[in-house]
Amino acid sequence: MRPEILVAESSGFSTKAAECLRACGSLALKDLDRRGLLASVAAADILWVRLRHKIDREVMKAAPNLRAIATPTTGLNHIDLVEARQRNIHVISLQGATQFLQNVYATAEHTVALILGLLRHLPAARDHVVKGNWNRDLFVGHDLHGKTAGLIGYGRVGQMVAGYLRALGMRVFVTDKPGTRKSTPPEIKLVSLSYLLGCSDVVSLHVPLTETTHGFFGQREFARMKPNSWFINTARGELVDERALVRALDDGRIQGAALDVLCDEHSSDMTENPLIQYARHHDNFLITPHIGGCTHEAREKTEYFLATCVASFLDAQCAHPESGSNAKSLHRAATANF
Repeated sequence: MRPEILVAESSGFSTKAAECLRACGSLALKDLDRRGLLASVAAADILWVRLRHKIDREVMKAAPNLRAIATPTTGLNHIDLVEARQRNIHVISLQGATQFLQNVYATAEHTVALILGLLRHLPAARDHVVKGNWNRDLFVGHDLHGKTAGLIGYGRVGQMVAGYLRALGMRVFVTDKPGTRKSTPPEIKLVSLSYLLGCSDVVSLHVPLTETTHGFFGQREFARMKPNSWFINTARGELVDERALVRALDDGRIQGAALDVLCDEHSSDMTENPLIQYARHHDNFLITPHIGGCTHEAREKTEYFLATCVASFLDAQCAHPESGSNAKSLHRAATANF
Protein backbone atom coordinates (compact mmCIF):
# COMPACT_ATOMS: atom_id res chain seq x y z
CA MET A 1 0.00 0.00 0.00
CA ARG A 2 1.43 3.38 -1.02
CA PRO A 3 2.19 5.76 1.85
CA GLU A 4 -0.04 8.81 2.23
CA ILE A 5 1.89 12.10 2.00
CA LEU A 6 0.05 15.23 3.13
CA VAL A 7 1.50 18.62 2.22
CA ALA A 8 -0.38 20.96 4.55
CA GLU A 9 1.00 24.23 3.11
CA SER A 10 0.95 23.80 -0.66
CA SER A 11 0.82 27.39 -1.93
CA GLY A 12 3.62 27.71 -4.49
CA PHE A 13 4.83 24.18 -3.79
CA SER A 14 7.70 23.04 -6.01
CA THR A 15 6.49 21.09 -9.05
CA LYS A 16 9.73 19.15 -9.08
CA ALA A 17 9.33 18.24 -5.40
CA ALA A 18 5.73 17.16 -6.00
CA GLU A 19 6.84 14.85 -8.82
CA CYS A 20 9.44 13.30 -6.53
CA LEU A 21 6.86 12.71 -3.79
CA ARG A 22 4.29 11.25 -6.19
CA ALA A 23 6.88 8.70 -7.28
CA CYS A 24 7.06 7.29 -3.76
CA GLY A 25 3.57 7.77 -2.37
CA SER A 26 0.04 9.07 -2.70
CA LEU A 27 0.38 12.86 -2.55
CA ALA A 28 -2.26 15.29 -1.26
CA LEU A 29 -1.45 18.96 -1.83
CA LYS A 30 -3.59 21.08 0.48
CA ASP A 31 -3.47 24.52 2.06
CA LEU A 32 -4.88 24.02 5.54
CA ASP A 33 -5.70 26.05 8.60
CA ARG A 34 -5.45 24.45 12.05
CA ARG A 35 -8.90 22.90 11.91
CA GLY A 36 -8.31 21.56 8.43
CA LEU A 37 -4.97 20.10 9.44
CA LEU A 38 -6.48 18.21 12.37
CA ALA A 39 -9.23 16.86 10.11
CA SER A 40 -6.90 15.85 7.26
CA VAL A 41 -3.91 14.35 9.04
CA ALA A 42 -5.55 11.14 10.26
CA ALA A 43 -4.53 9.03 7.26
CA ALA A 44 -1.11 10.61 6.71
CA ASP A 45 2.10 8.61 6.88
CA ILE A 46 4.15 11.72 6.06
CA LEU A 47 3.14 15.25 7.09
CA TRP A 48 4.87 18.12 5.29
CA VAL A 49 4.74 21.62 6.81
CA ARG A 50 6.50 24.93 6.48
CA LEU A 51 6.10 27.38 9.39
CA ARG A 52 2.36 28.08 9.54
CA HIS A 53 1.49 25.28 11.92
CA LYS A 54 2.56 24.30 15.41
CA ILE A 55 2.98 20.53 15.21
CA ASP A 56 2.24 19.57 18.78
CA ARG A 57 0.74 16.67 20.70
CA GLU A 58 -2.76 17.42 19.44
CA VAL A 59 -1.68 17.11 15.81
CA MET A 60 0.34 13.94 16.39
CA LYS A 61 -2.48 12.36 18.36
CA ALA A 62 -4.78 13.02 15.41
CA ALA A 63 -2.36 11.18 13.10
CA PRO A 64 -2.08 7.56 14.32
CA ASN A 65 -0.29 6.45 11.13
CA LEU A 66 2.27 9.24 11.11
CA ARG A 67 5.80 8.06 10.44
CA ALA A 68 7.57 11.34 9.70
CA ILE A 69 7.18 15.10 9.73
CA ALA A 70 9.01 16.90 6.93
CA THR A 71 9.84 20.60 7.16
CA PRO A 72 12.11 22.55 4.78
CA THR A 73 13.58 24.58 7.66
CA THR A 74 16.67 24.53 9.84
CA GLY A 75 14.84 25.71 12.96
CA LEU A 76 12.47 23.19 14.53
CA ASN A 77 10.76 25.16 17.29
CA HIS A 78 7.42 24.75 15.48
CA ILE A 79 7.56 21.00 16.17
CA ASP A 80 7.29 19.30 19.56
CA LEU A 81 10.42 17.17 19.22
CA VAL A 82 9.94 15.44 22.56
CA GLU A 83 6.46 14.28 21.59
CA ALA A 84 7.68 13.17 18.18
CA ARG A 85 10.48 11.15 19.75
CA GLN A 86 8.09 9.47 22.18
CA ARG A 87 5.84 8.48 19.29
CA ASN A 88 8.77 7.33 17.15
CA ILE A 89 7.94 9.93 14.52
CA HIS A 90 10.97 11.05 12.52
CA VAL A 91 11.62 14.72 11.82
CA ILE A 92 13.10 15.29 8.37
CA SER A 93 14.51 18.79 8.04
CA LEU A 94 17.35 20.86 6.63
CA GLN A 95 19.20 20.84 9.94
CA GLY A 96 22.69 19.49 9.38
CA ALA A 97 22.46 19.65 5.56
CA THR A 98 25.49 21.92 5.57
CA GLN A 99 26.79 21.32 2.06
CA PHE A 100 23.38 21.72 0.42
CA LEU A 101 22.59 24.91 2.34
CA GLN A 102 25.73 26.64 1.05
CA ASN A 103 23.71 27.38 -2.09
CA VAL A 104 20.66 28.83 -0.30
CA TYR A 105 21.06 32.59 0.09
CA ALA A 106 17.61 33.94 0.92
CA THR A 107 17.90 34.57 4.67
CA ALA A 108 21.31 36.22 4.38
CA GLU A 109 20.02 38.51 1.63
CA HIS A 110 16.93 39.38 3.67
CA THR A 111 19.15 40.31 6.61
CA VAL A 112 20.92 42.87 4.44
CA ALA A 113 17.56 44.10 3.12
CA LEU A 114 16.35 44.69 6.69
CA ILE A 115 19.52 46.59 7.59
CA LEU A 116 19.18 48.84 4.55
CA GLY A 117 15.44 49.28 5.06
CA LEU A 118 15.97 50.28 8.68
CA LEU A 119 18.88 52.66 8.21
CA ARG A 120 17.33 54.33 5.14
CA HIS A 121 13.76 54.53 6.54
CA LEU A 122 12.38 52.77 3.47
CA PRO A 123 8.92 51.69 4.77
CA ALA A 124 8.19 55.11 6.26
CA ALA A 125 9.42 56.90 3.13
CA ARG A 126 7.22 54.74 0.92
CA ASP A 127 4.16 55.39 3.11
CA HIS A 128 4.93 59.12 2.99
CA VAL A 129 4.94 59.15 -0.81
CA VAL A 130 1.76 57.09 -1.36
CA LYS A 131 -0.07 59.53 0.90
CA GLY A 132 0.74 62.25 -1.65
CA ASN A 133 3.79 63.78 0.05
CA TRP A 134 7.31 64.41 -1.24
CA ASN A 135 9.63 65.66 1.53
CA ARG A 136 13.02 63.99 1.36
CA ASP A 137 14.32 65.87 4.41
CA LEU A 138 12.12 63.76 6.69
CA PHE A 139 14.08 60.62 5.82
CA VAL A 140 17.75 61.41 6.18
CA GLY A 141 19.36 58.00 6.64
CA HIS A 142 22.76 56.50 7.39
CA ASP A 143 25.54 55.00 5.26
CA LEU A 144 26.65 51.45 5.90
CA HIS A 145 30.09 52.15 4.49
CA GLY A 146 32.59 52.74 7.29
CA LYS A 147 30.36 51.42 10.05
CA THR A 148 30.91 48.27 12.15
CA ALA A 149 28.67 45.23 11.98
CA GLY A 150 28.68 42.69 14.80
CA LEU A 151 27.38 39.24 13.87
CA ILE A 152 26.46 36.90 16.69
CA GLY A 153 26.90 33.46 15.17
CA TYR A 154 29.30 32.66 12.35
CA GLY A 155 27.64 29.66 10.78
CA ARG A 156 26.35 29.48 7.22
CA VAL A 157 24.07 32.54 7.31
CA GLY A 158 26.49 34.56 9.43
CA GLN A 159 29.30 33.91 6.98
CA MET A 160 27.16 34.96 4.01
CA VAL A 161 26.01 38.14 5.75
CA ALA A 162 29.60 38.95 6.69
CA GLY A 163 30.63 38.73 3.03
CA TYR A 164 27.76 40.95 1.88
CA LEU A 165 28.44 43.60 4.51
CA ARG A 166 32.16 43.62 3.77
CA ALA A 167 31.28 44.25 0.12
CA LEU A 168 29.28 47.28 1.28
CA GLY A 169 32.33 48.69 3.05
CA MET A 170 31.54 47.71 6.62
CA ARG A 171 34.00 46.46 9.20
CA VAL A 172 32.77 43.09 10.47
CA PHE A 173 33.22 41.54 13.91
CA VAL A 174 31.85 38.09 14.70
CA THR A 175 31.43 36.04 17.83
CA ASP A 176 30.71 32.35 18.02
CA LYS A 177 30.01 29.61 20.55
CA PRO A 178 32.40 29.87 23.53
CA GLY A 179 35.38 27.61 22.98
CA THR A 180 34.92 27.54 19.21
CA ARG A 181 38.13 27.96 17.27
CA LYS A 182 36.59 28.89 13.94
CA SER A 183 38.92 30.45 11.41
CA THR A 184 37.92 33.73 9.79
CA PRO A 185 39.36 35.67 6.85
CA PRO A 186 41.84 38.40 7.85
CA GLU A 187 39.27 41.14 7.21
CA ILE A 188 36.74 39.60 9.64
CA LYS A 189 37.62 39.66 13.34
CA LEU A 190 36.54 37.00 15.84
CA VAL A 191 35.90 38.76 19.17
CA SER A 192 34.08 38.23 22.46
CA LEU A 193 30.36 38.95 22.70
CA SER A 194 30.98 41.78 25.17
CA TYR A 195 33.50 43.47 22.88
CA LEU A 196 31.24 43.05 19.85
CA LEU A 197 28.24 44.63 21.58
CA GLY A 198 30.25 47.61 22.76
CA CYS A 199 31.69 48.60 19.40
CA SER A 200 29.16 47.55 16.73
CA ASP A 201 26.84 49.98 14.98
CA VAL A 202 24.69 47.08 13.74
CA VAL A 203 24.22 43.88 15.79
CA SER A 204 22.68 40.91 13.99
CA LEU A 205 21.70 37.49 15.38
CA HIS A 206 22.54 34.31 13.45
CA VAL A 207 22.37 31.49 16.01
CA PRO A 208 20.09 28.47 16.28
CA LEU A 209 17.45 28.19 18.98
CA THR A 210 18.50 25.67 21.63
CA GLU A 211 18.05 25.28 25.39
CA THR A 212 21.20 27.33 25.95
CA THR A 213 20.30 30.15 23.54
CA HIS A 214 16.62 30.52 24.45
CA GLY A 215 16.15 34.10 25.65
CA PHE A 216 19.90 34.69 25.87
CA PHE A 217 19.71 38.20 24.39
CA GLY A 218 18.04 40.36 27.00
CA GLN A 219 18.33 43.47 29.12
CA ARG A 220 22.01 42.97 29.93
CA GLU A 221 22.95 42.54 26.26
CA PHE A 222 20.94 45.57 25.12
CA ALA A 223 22.57 47.64 27.88
CA ARG A 224 26.00 46.65 26.55
CA MET A 225 25.23 47.71 22.99
CA LYS A 226 26.83 50.81 21.59
CA PRO A 227 24.57 53.87 22.02
CA ASN A 228 22.52 54.67 18.91
CA SER A 229 23.17 51.27 17.36
CA TRP A 230 20.68 49.04 15.53
CA PHE A 231 19.54 45.48 16.30
CA ILE A 232 18.63 42.83 13.69
CA ASN A 233 17.19 39.33 14.13
CA THR A 234 16.43 36.93 11.26
CA ALA A 235 17.10 33.76 13.30
CA ARG A 236 14.37 32.89 15.84
CA GLY A 237 12.22 35.16 17.98
CA GLU A 238 12.70 33.08 21.11
CA LEU A 239 16.38 34.06 21.21
CA VAL A 240 15.39 37.53 22.41
CA ASP A 241 13.63 38.92 25.47
CA GLU A 242 11.09 40.97 23.53
CA ARG A 243 10.10 43.20 26.45
CA ALA A 244 13.76 44.05 27.00
CA LEU A 245 13.98 45.03 23.32
CA VAL A 246 10.92 47.29 23.67
CA ARG A 247 12.52 48.95 26.71
CA ALA A 248 15.79 49.47 24.83
CA LEU A 249 13.86 51.13 21.98
CA ASP A 250 11.65 53.20 24.29
CA ASP A 251 14.62 54.39 26.34
CA GLY A 252 16.60 55.36 23.24
CA ARG A 253 19.31 52.93 24.28
CA ILE A 254 19.38 51.68 20.69
CA GLN A 255 18.38 53.65 17.61
CA GLY A 256 16.20 51.04 15.98
CA ALA A 257 15.56 47.38 15.27
CA ALA A 258 14.47 45.15 12.41
CA LEU A 259 13.11 41.63 12.91
CA ASP A 260 11.87 38.83 10.69
CA VAL A 261 10.87 36.66 13.66
CA LEU A 262 8.88 36.91 16.88
CA CYS A 263 8.27 34.74 19.90
CA ASP A 264 5.18 32.57 19.66
CA GLU A 265 4.55 33.11 15.95
CA HIS A 266 1.66 30.64 16.18
CA SER A 267 -0.32 32.80 18.58
CA SER A 268 -3.97 33.23 17.64
CA ASP A 269 -3.68 36.97 18.33
CA MET A 270 -0.35 38.51 17.31
CA THR A 271 -1.72 41.99 18.06
CA GLU A 272 -0.94 41.42 21.75
CA ASN A 273 2.78 41.01 21.05
CA PRO A 274 4.59 43.99 22.63
CA LEU A 275 6.77 44.53 19.57
CA ILE A 276 3.81 44.65 17.20
CA GLN A 277 2.17 47.14 19.52
CA TYR A 278 5.38 49.22 19.47
CA ALA A 279 5.61 49.04 15.66
CA ARG A 280 2.18 50.69 15.25
CA HIS A 281 3.49 53.99 16.56
CA HIS A 282 7.23 54.03 15.78
CA ASP A 283 9.11 54.20 12.50
CA ASN A 284 12.40 52.98 13.99
CA PHE A 285 11.14 49.41 14.16
CA LEU A 286 10.80 47.23 11.06
CA ILE A 287 9.07 43.84 11.19
CA THR A 288 8.43 41.21 8.49
CA PRO A 289 6.47 37.92 8.92
CA HIS A 290 9.33 35.37 8.88
CA ILE A 291 9.99 35.72 5.15
CA GLY A 292 13.77 35.39 5.33
CA GLY A 293 13.85 32.06 3.52
CA CYS A 294 10.76 32.80 1.46
CA THR A 295 11.95 33.27 -2.12
CA HIS A 296 10.94 31.31 -5.20
CA GLU A 297 14.51 30.13 -5.66
CA ALA A 298 15.00 29.03 -2.06
CA ARG A 299 11.67 27.19 -1.99
CA GLU A 300 12.41 25.33 -5.20
CA LYS A 301 15.82 24.22 -3.95
CA THR A 302 14.85 23.30 -0.41
CA GLU A 303 11.57 21.56 -1.22
CA TYR A 304 13.10 19.37 -3.89
CA PHE A 305 16.03 18.50 -1.63
CA LEU A 306 13.68 17.64 1.23
CA ALA A 307 11.50 15.58 -1.11
CA THR A 308 14.53 13.43 -1.96
CA CYS A 309 15.13 12.99 1.78
CA VAL A 310 11.52 11.86 2.25
CA ALA A 311 11.92 9.42 -0.65
CA SER A 312 15.09 8.02 0.92
CA PHE A 313 13.30 7.64 4.25
CA LEU A 314 10.43 5.71 2.68
CA ASP A 315 12.83 3.53 0.69
CA ALA A 316 14.76 2.72 3.87
CA GLN A 317 11.59 1.85 5.76
CA CYS A 318 10.37 -0.33 2.91
CA ALA A 319 13.67 -2.19 2.74
CA HIS A 320 14.12 -2.45 6.53
CA PRO A 321 10.77 -1.83 8.22
CA GLU A 322 12.23 -2.93 11.55
CA SER A 323 15.01 -0.32 11.42
CA GLY A 324 12.73 2.51 12.60
CA SER A 325 14.87 5.22 14.08
CA ASN A 326 18.08 4.03 12.44
CA ALA A 327 17.45 5.67 9.07
CA LYS A 328 20.41 7.94 8.40
CA SER A 329 20.34 11.72 8.59
CA LEU A 330 16.63 12.08 9.22
CA HIS A 331 16.31 13.62 12.66
CA ARG A 332 19.10 16.16 12.87
CA ALA A 333 19.90 17.20 16.45
CA ALA A 334 20.08 20.93 17.10
CA THR A 335 23.53 22.23 17.98
CA ALA A 336 24.42 25.76 19.01
CA ASN A 337 26.96 27.40 16.72
CA PHE A 338 27.76 30.57 18.57
